[in-house]
Amino acid sequence: MITGAGNGVGREIALGFSAKGYIVFGTAMSAEEACDLRDASGGRVSLTVCDVTKTDAVRAWAGGVSDALGDTGLDVLINNAAHVTRGAIEVLSLDAIRHEFDVNVFGAVNVINTFLPALRKAHGRIVQISTWSASVPLPFNGPSDASQAALDVLSAVYRAELKPFGIDVVVASVGTLESPDASQAAAALQRVADSMTSDQRKLYGKRFRAFADGMSNLQASGLDTSEAAARIIEVAEQRPLPIRAMIGRDAEEILRTVRGKSDEELEDFRLKLVGLN
Repeated sequence: MITGAGNGVGREIALGFSAKGYIVFGTAMSAEEACDLRDASGGRVSLTVCDVTKTDAVRAWAGGVSDALGDTGLDVLINNAAHVTRGAIEVLSLDAIRHEFDVNVFGAVNVINTFLPALRKAHGRIVQISTWSASVPLPFNGPSDASQAALDVLSAVYRAELKPFGIDVVVASVGTLESPDASQAAAALQRVADSMTSDQRKLYGKRFRAFADGMSNLQASGLDTSEAAARIIEVAEQRPLPIRAMIGRDAEEILRTVRGKSDEELEDFRLKLVGLN
């Protein structure tokens, strides 16, 4: 079961599992995504348009999946659905920040708790997709990094609480993914800059442009989504399941580099990553 399976790395994970003979369920953002993946997988992937932040919607979807599973239970749950909100915290509305946590944190908890009975039946495993920036938070990426850091903590607690039931939990820290459309990614960052008032632009405009350029550079050399998906599938099947897995060379290098750094060194390092030193 994979949330956010209609596009990006979630789609590649779903296709990768179906190619290995798994029957895959998941969520999509639209009926078109669901139909496309059903056809691409030869019917082995069944996606439902579902808002993971809505408890009733998740319960209804999970009920249908559980009926299909019967007594076999759920082998693997991959929490991949995520939202990214960029901008200076002072500039962002509280509603925008709340939405980030609604999707990334409360949505993930909603899905996990709803599927725990099916996971217990199979002594299944949970793969929580995270990012290296949960450990190295970047300026202008605060809500996203903070929500991912919260998920890392919750995953550690889930791991301890679910161990007696034979359910394992791994955090997959994914590196920067290659943008399939560089112009689209740049346009998204430009929309954030354009949404600033003239006063906000005076305060943050120059540094946000530097951040946007830095992110574009990271994405230009990012990990291909199919490679990331293959590594995540490998981790999900690993026995014993690791506590944390690095997905991509940059995730490995960055997280290895920051170990043992002082707070001052870490601050300088993360500013340099996005050209703000």
